[in-house]
Amino acid sequence: MADGSSATKGSQTKLERVIGKYDLTGFGQELVDRWLGQDGHERESLRSLADVTNSRILQSALEHADETPLEGEVDNLVRLLTSDDVSAGMQSQTRHRLEQLGLDVDDLITDFVSHQAIHTYLTSVREVKYESDASPGDKLADRLETIQRLESRLQAVTESTIDQLPSDDGFSVGSIDVIASVQVLCNDCGQQYSVQELIEQNGCDC
Repeated sequence: MADGSSATKGSQTKLERVIGKYDLTGFGQELVDRWLGQDGHERESLRSLADVTNSRILQSALEHADETPLEGEVDNLVRLLTSDDVSAGMQSQTRHRLEQLGLDVDDLITDFVSHQAIHTYLTSVREVKYESDASPGDKLADRLETIQRLESRLQAVTESTIDQLPSDDGFSVGSIDVIASVQVLCNDCGQQYSVQELIEQNGCDC
């Protein structure tokens, strides 16, 4: 089935409309491959695919505005526009920057998709069946991704909070990096691990 086509299924889904609107030729099949982990792709979650899709939307909009973003810049711009962890001031600066390039930011954000929209497209339009009996390794990887997302959110919230602390209250700090890392302590053997270490080695050594 061609991307963006559902003439025999009635009205188009949101993702079909977006694929057509932003000329994302071939992207529908790429989503299938990335969800199923085929054709050289690692298996990815629906949330990850939603992030990928929103970055492609913004990438296409920038290219149509004759802009060539740097590597990683588009992903960061999407985060700045949509994340609850980003301050209102930073979001406003990001919107203004894109509007200066001639982009309709409200329209862009409306076109951004959720993981539910990805699931609807893959299962209803592309008629893909996801194997529920994922391997133990895949399940562990999914759980690790969830924890890493929470760590990233904690890091972003902490950075934003520190940036907003008023200097007139006597707060002062130099150039800093915020590191958020969940540690797991085994009470039986006394060993301590990062979550990634614990999951990747399938438990502790005791």
